[in-house]
Amino acid sequence: MDHVLSEPTSSFGNKKCTTHEKVLEYYCPQDTACLCVSCCLFGKHRGHQVERLDEASEKKKQKLRQYLNKLNVQKAEIQTRIQSLHNHKGKIQEKASEKKKNMNKLFMNIKEQLEMAEKKVLSEISRQEMKILSQIDDRIKKMEIEKDELSRKMHDVEEMCRVTDPIRLLQKNQRASLSDKSVEAKEKAAVSDDEMADDLEDVLISSILHRSMKDIVTYVTSELGTHVPDILLDVDTAHTYMGLSEDLRTALRLKENQGRPESPGRFQTYCQVLSRCSFSSGRHYWEVEWNQIGDCGIGMCYPSIERNGYQSAMDHNDKSWCLILSDKKCSALHNSVSLVTDVNPTCPTLGVFLDYEAGRLSFYELCDPIRHLHTFRASFTEPLHVILYVFKGASVNKKMSFMSGGMFKKIGHKLKIEV
Repeated sequence: MDHVLSEPTSSFGNKKCTTHEKVLEYYCPQDTACLCVSCCLFGKHRGHQVERLDEASEKKKQKLRQYLNKLNVQKAEIQTRIQSLHNHKGKIQEKASEKKKNMNKLFMNIKEQLEMAEKKVLSEISRQEMKILSQIDDRIKKMEIEKDELSRKMHDVEEMCRVTDPIRLLQKNQRASLSDKSVEAKEKAAVSDDEMADDLEDVLISSILHRSMKDIVTYVTSELGTHVPDILLDVDTAHTYMGLSEDLRTALRLKENQGRPESPGRFQTYCQVLSRCSFSSGRHYWEVEWNQIGDCGIGMCYPSIERNGYQSAMDHNDKSWCLILSDKKCSALHNSVSLVTDVNPTCPTLGVFLDYEAGRLSFYELCDPIRHLHTFRASFTEPLHVILYVFKGASVNKKMSFMSGGMFKKIGHKLKIEV
């Protein structure tokens, strides 16, 4: 009754040693083999550290249980991640749905404002039309009266021509001369009226339209929380071979040294320049046009970037994030780490978006459809300036724009940078 029993088996052969035809009772961990007594005493396993089958089996089960526990942990982690992804998916769907609703509302408001702008412009055109037509009608009436008066005078003159008495004729002629002076004065007045006639005031119409569009743009940028910066170049940072226009919106790579005074902020090694403004918070967007000739670089950097030496290059330090463009490739660089994007630049217009608090700097190729080039992720610790690099042949135009739900719209003036 104290014996350990097991279920009977119909395949007893797999429990016997194939060499000695004895029951397998031991296990050799060194060779991972089940052994009989003869194997332990006389066979090739002689001298090996062996274990009883039940002990070895229990150890194996313990290892399997430990491995199973690890698998359960891994499975639970994967399940948690799957659930997290499902939750994230749901949040994205909710966010997309809410964003669509907001965009529908935004465009409805834009349409209403456009309709109001249309009414204002058309109303102004109608007002000017009525004013000018009224003036013309008044002039026509005056000239009709003058025409009738002239007809009457012509009749009087014809009557005078038929008078045969010289004294009577001369007396009537004297009165006619006085009347002629009146006619001459009215003719001069008519000429003055003609000079007063004018066409539609296109400048006023354009001003109303421009103001309405400006109000719409202000509304959209306010709703999206995206700032449209007015970027000017800082002459005190420009390389001495870089020419700047008077309005600080155009940069030229020149062959002659401009002889600028020494400045601690001036780039000395590379033909680079910073923007005068900086960004330490908020969301900002602007556009850049490139002539697709030569090389150019656009990006953002801290004001503490080196001004001289190898590390002053916008792609060779940890204080700048940039996109380098050439006729064959487009590369995103930070701290000398280059990531060649899977894009052959074909579109001359690029969009740059900065979300300072989120630590996001993104570049887009504004073709149709818009293509995402690269997004840098970083925890920004200093204000950021726009940084520009131009090489021989490159031409860059910077435009002010605003972004709406991933779609980019151009507005207003531009900052032109060319070589």
